[in-house]
Amino acid sequence: MHTGRFVFAELIAHLPHKEFQKCVKRYDGDDHDRRFSCWDQYLAMAFAQLTYRESLRDIEACLGAMQGKLYHLGFRGKVARSTLADANEAHDWRIFGDFAQYLIGVARLLHAEDPQSLGLDHALYALDSTTIDLCLSLFPWAKFRKHKAAVKMHTLLDLQGNIPTFIRITNGKVHDVNILDEIVLEAGAFYVMDRGYVDFERLYEFTLSAAFFVVRTKANVLLKRRYSNPVDKTSGVRSDHTVILTAIDSAKAYPEQLRRVSYLDVKTRKRFKFLTNNFTLPALTIALIYKSRWQVELFFKWIKQHLRIKAFYGTSENAVKTQIWIAASVYVLVAIVRKRLGLEARLYQILQILSVTLFEKTPILQALQASDSDNNLPDTGKQLNLFDF
Repeated sequence: MHTGRFVFAELIAHLPHKEFQKCVKRYDGDDHDRRFSCWDQYLAMAFAQLTYRESLRDIEACLGAMQGKLYHLGFRGKVARSTLADANEAHDWRIFGDFAQYLIGVARLLHAEDPQSLGLDHALYALDSTTIDLCLSLFPWAKFRKHKAAVKMHTLLDLQGNIPTFIRITNGKVHDVNILDEIVLEAGAFYVMDRGYVDFERLYEFTLSAAFFVVRTKANVLLKRRYSNPVDKTSGVRSDHTVILTAIDSAKAYPEQLRRVSYLDVKTRKRFKFLTNNFTLPALTIALIYKSRWQVELFFKWIKQHLRIKAFYGTSENAVKTQIWIAASVYVLVAIVRKRLGLEARLYQILQILSVTLFEKTPILQALQASDSDNNLPDTGKQLNLFDF
């Protein structure tokens, strides 16, 4: 019989505690109340994410039932819902945001050698946002429309490993294109975006930074064709043109040439037109780069289905951002553990196994290796295939 640590404790051991304490110190997190530290708060909230807890009362009841085991799980004492609620209100959300960013750096290093599906020599990122609806009467600070509240989660996803490299949480009124001002562009990297990011002054910053963009163009963008390149129409590519902007303001904002690629999806018979500042890749590759943007949509779908970011344990802005950042860090933690332990199972399977084994004294590798078998979990269709990396 295994008499070692609980699965939850083994999982948390993969977190760099010293780095977490640096984040706490940076924002004076434990200066006012050391009875329930930021680390205690993180453990409780991570437990809630991993076991799909519905409310603070739910968290208190479940941890209370394991009172004799809490010390061995890393908790220093009883977790009361009022204490956790106060911590979510008082402890600066930036503590957990900075810690999640550190974990993102660790995860990206672990996935640095992963093969890239399109075989590009440089990094490929997808930028998008998802809206999380809230009740206006409970979240008045997040007013979105007359009778609706919402926050947006803006994410830049590294498609080599599907690791979010940039996350910004704003109220629902912030337009997607404004997030381009906050992203540090990487020379040589490719950034794929939808039509909401068409702003030629901001897109010109990509060119000035030696970065490449692929963006779906809008119907009202005025262009003039300069050159036509030959295309293989059997591939779905319909045209490959070198163009310039003709509207005065647009041409002033982006004074250089652009490339417009037209692609027909043979299945849906829908035509797409893309703009890019890359003139060397084949036109079909440009279309495939845009198609890869769907991974960020799957990322949003995945975390909304499998982590707690739609129902919140607190109503303040600080509590909401704290919960979202901790959810993001749990996602990255599972990705790190999956890579370190050499598991083939998908993240969904790993989360399912963890949710029912956290309080068992089983070696974590032994518990999670069971999820490598396709026969151990019921087939839930597309849900299991969202992250086959």
